[in-house]
Amino acid sequence: MGLTTQILLPGPATAGPCLALTAPISFWGGVDPRSGTIIDQRHPQRGLSVAGTVLALPGTIGSSSASAVLLELVHAGKAPAAILMDAPDAILLLGLVVAREMGWPTPPALRLAAADQAPLDGRRLAIAADGTITLHD
Repeated sequence: MGLTTQILLPGPATAGPCLALTAPISFWGGVDPRSGTIIDQRHPQRGLSVAGTVLALPGTIGSSSASAVLLELVHAGKAPAAILMDAPDAILLLGLVVAREMGWPTPPALRLAAADQAPLDGRRLAIAADGTITLHD
């Protein structure tokens, strides 16, 4: 089975387990930039790590500092392998653009409807450079 996405920020082919969040998150104050662990006390997936996952975001809670947190995650090697967004988030994308300009390996960001994200949770996904998602269970 293959899912087609819209590429928001291209990147290399990648793979990883999908962590489909069940609630929007703010990276600033919600994700530890050193470890990738979700630290927001109110978030249903608190304690899980975004590092190396295909992180599916049904939504984000805006903060201009979110781009800096994502940039720090990339620099620390704790960023998601790829990010799936229900809607483009310019602030998060800015963090990835800056990471790329710094010459750091940057995960691709793709648009995929939240309704299509939820069934992917826990499954191993491969993402081609063209944005096609293939399930590998």
